[in-house]
Amino acid sequence: MGPGPSDVPQRILNAGSRPTIGHLDPKFIQLMDEIKLLIQFAFQTQNRLTMPISAPGSAGMEACFVNLVEPGDKVLVCINGVFGMRMVENVERCGGIAITVNDDWGKPVDPQKVEDALKADPEIGILAFVHAETSTGVRSDAASIAAVGKAHDCLVIADTVTAVGGIEVHLDKWRIDASYSGTQKCLSCLPGISPVSFSAEAEAKLSSRKQKVQSWFLDMNLIMAYWEGDAGRSYHHTAPINALYALHESLIMLQEEGLQAACDRHWAMHERLKNGLRKLGIGFLVDPDYRLPQLNVVFIPDGVDDASVRNQLLQDYDIEIGAGLGGLAGKVWRIGLMGHSATEENVDTCINALTNIIS
Repeated sequence: MGPGPSDVPQRILNAGSRPTIGHLDPKFIQLMDEIKLLIQFAFQTQNRLTMPISAPGSAGMEACFVNLVEPGDKVLVCINGVFGMRMVENVERCGGIAITVNDDWGKPVDPQKVEDALKADPEIGILAFVHAETSTGVRSDAASIAAVGKAHDCLVIADTVTAVGGIEVHLDKWRIDASYSGTQKCLSCLPGISPVSFSAEAEAKLSSRKQKVQSWFLDMNLIMAYWEGDAGRSYHHTAPINALYALHESLIMLQEEGLQAACDRHWAMHERLKNGLRKLGIGFLVDPDYRLPQLNVVFIPDGVDDASVRNQLLQDYDIEIGAGLGGLAGKVWRIGLMGHSATEENVDTCINALTNIIS
């Protein structure tokens, strides 16, 4: 019940244990096509260039930046937690110029600050922000932020690692040009895969690059020849066959439940957790209007030792919750209600355990 990985249900574990076949086997290629459609469903997009990167969400982040950012490109990065800071690192390593707008940790990205920054520098061509900030449990208004970016002719990159499968994500409706997620959060799949999606506008930027993508492995020009295969599949790398079996099963389960039903379940479990924590005098860092139901950042009560409680939860109750990051270290806990972990049983067990430890 931390910030990820979430519990993996037996059905997905069973899928991952199926016999390994070749990465160009006709049956695996059929599976690849199905995975692409299922990721499009999860992202709510028709983007042609949609696929899983054979590495975790951090590689999905890097794939978006190395493909779209060239040396000298100006990129506006919104920072309201750890993962916005990582975006800056990616921009700079691509030779881009990172311009930042900052909001307090625990607060959403302010669209007006984005508007002001884009007006101040018309040369900015890319806008990047984190939709669901895992370090703070805050949800930024992706639709509003993206609308500001598109009004200023920017390509828009959104981190949806913790968002997909837990709250609404709609790349096409919001006009987001590139997004990356992770399998180990609300999809409750094995860690190590990052679904990504690029719009037609992002593809145009990619195809008109003046220099090669700095990463050979993450170059979408090369990867798409394996995943898209309009003229036959071209070998790029040996895909993690069994992990993709698991991802396929995870996405099937999300489709079976339905996106709205999954969102509703996460909110219901958040409310159950909130009500239980209120009785212990434990409050939330994030305002209710911007709170993530799947990642609950709560204040540690006065006089309670952070590490001691987390260790006792793990040793005595088999429950793992996350510590605070950065300036929030020692001040908050991060309680995850992600995917298969978002159940009444888990919430009640966590509340009862905390009651026993700190009361």
